[in-house]
Amino acid sequence: MARVDVIRVKGGARLAGDVVVGGAKNSALKLMAVALLAEGRSVVSNVPRITDIAIMAEVLRRLGCDVTLDGTEAIIDVPAEPGSEADYDLVRRLRASICVLGPLLARRGYVRVALPGGDMIGSRGLDMHVAGLARMGAEISGEHGFVIASAPKGLRGAKIWLDFPSVGATENILMAAVLARGVTEIDNAAREPEIVDICEMLNAMGAKIEGAGTSTLIIEGVEGPLKPVRHTTVGDRIVGGTWAYASVMTRGDVTVHGVRPEFLDVALDKLVTAGATVEPGDNQFRVRIADRPRGVDIVTLPYPGFATDLLPMALGLAAVAEGSSLITENIFDGRFMFVNEMVRLGADIRTDGHHAAVNGRERLSGAPVRATDIRAGAGLVIAGLCADGVTEVGEVHHIDRGYPNFVADLAALGVEVERTDVPEPTFDF
Repeated sequence: MARVDVIRVKGGARLAGDVVVGGAKNSALKLMAVALLAEGRSVVSNVPRITDIAIMAEVLRRLGCDVTLDGTEAIIDVPAEPGSEADYDLVRRLRASICVLGPLLARRGYVRVALPGGDMIGSRGLDMHVAGLARMGAEISGEHGFVIASAPKGLRGAKIWLDFPSVGATENILMAAVLARGVTEIDNAAREPEIVDICEMLNAMGAKIEGAGTSTLIIEGVEGPLKPVRHTTVGDRIVGGTWAYASVMTRGDVTVHGVRPEFLDVALDKLVTAGATVEPGDNQFRVRIADRPRGVDIVTLPYPGFATDLLPMALGLAAVAEGSSLITENIFDGRFMFVNEMVRLGADIRTDGHHAAVNGRERLSGAPVRATDIRAGAGLVIAGLCADGVTEVGEVHHIDRGYPNFVADLAALGVEVERTDVPEPTFDF
């Protein structure tokens, strides 16, 4: 009989202590793709030990790279001519693997990448990636589930306006532009710390990029080959934010190490509004609260706004806060898919389009639930800490994709938690 992993937590926990957060998943995956732009050995350190990193390593191996994952380092040896095709069997498991499109097009002049898969949190088209690269002279077509891009005359600089500050489109266009002829200007570019991280690695390799962290990126294409480098991944602000919200939901006292608090300004400010005390430090911050948090209204927006990836934690906070909250999701149309699972835990949530009205309850009630994506999984486990009895969260392979030491970290903060395997439910027809 097949068995599946679950995480079980006992409700009534109060998180207290210190937690160390590693490198950002959303940065490390892209930094590994950046390495494709330079022949030789690049090393990306502070890489989280999660499934997605292993999948990305295999994507690069199939492109001809020699990749070693050693602790928190990804050691990538890139050949003179990397391959130009990324297969569906890997890309479907990792949406971020579409980010090899830009660097391979720049280096090889031709690339064939399968359309990606990933989380079930709504449609995320590649229109802006394709339109931006086309402005730079790429010829792009699609067939049999693949995006095929070629630049027979090489890429050239262009002025590109993004309809929305898409992180993925910004990254692909940026990585292609560093080797294009002339100057590329990306307006309405994504401003995330992970974008800044990529720009810093590219500049260290010999690229010429200005404006990182602003909405306008200016990239002056360089002729000579880029050089391989060693680069340290920025801390994971989403994991850091998860622990911050968990601390307040459980009326705890947690110090988060490895994340710069300014990357979470809006999210931490909402916790202060809810009644918490936040003490920022150097690459760390402390979040504590003694009483039940107050309800707060939250709206997700592109960075530096409230991150959509923290929406499950915002809903969890609202579910146990005093009073009512209105949570609005503006980024992904399917982000509320997991709300039914929160309702199973006794949360009083009503959704209408991209709004969720939440009436807080003193306690939730433990129940079996299932993760639908990375952040929803973490959010459900943390909601279970505020529930009477035991909560069992299934399909926790999602959580593994974003939180490398989730169960161990929970235990160290005082939670009664176990990860175990249970028989997979079977049905007679």
